[in-house]
Amino acid sequence: MTMTKILAGLLAISATSAALYAAPGMKADANGDKAVTKTEAMAAADARFAKMDANSDGVLNEADKIAKVKMRFAKLDADKNGAISESEFVASHEARADKREDRREKRMGSGGGEGKMGRHGRHRGGGMKMMAMVDTNGDKAVSSAEFRAAAEARFAKADANGDGTISADERKAGRKGKWGGQRPAARADAG
Repeated sequence: MTMTKILAGLLAISATSAALYAAPGMKADANGDKAVTKTEAMAAADARFAKMDANSDGVLNEADKIAKVKMRFAKLDADKNGAISESEFVASHEARADKREDRREKRMGSGGGEGKMGRHGRHRGGGMKMMAMVDTNGDKAVSSAEFRAAAEARFAKADANGDGTISADERKAGRKGKWGGQRPAARADAG
């Protein structure tokens, strides 16, 4: 049970941090023109929501966390005996480390050097704070409408000139903090 709670906490933090408040990024750039339209951003937000909605009920809540934890457990339990051995846990950890290294090399090239932790880095408790910010009606669940509204607000903030597209320059300005100088969690804590 303790391992389940640990995995649930890690999953909640990483999933909500990365997905709920990721700025509309170039992954949303469906046509590869280095600009993200509102249509592209909303399609990406809908896809992120669908991926997080493990039970496909249209709401992100405790049931989705439990379903994701169970899927993660099943993946870790390589011999399918209902328990995670130390060797299974270590193998999973090493596989994740290899994937992170591959992504880092892809981002930075094979020249080495110290890489920065991604914009979604590790934030203690950040996932829950972000989830609470999106949960506008306070029911401890995030509906598709709440998720979309948060994505639309992020898009509007990033679209500095209001033309319905986030250009490469607007993204660059946003990364430099010209949208208030703080990340979303910091703005919420300050306000």
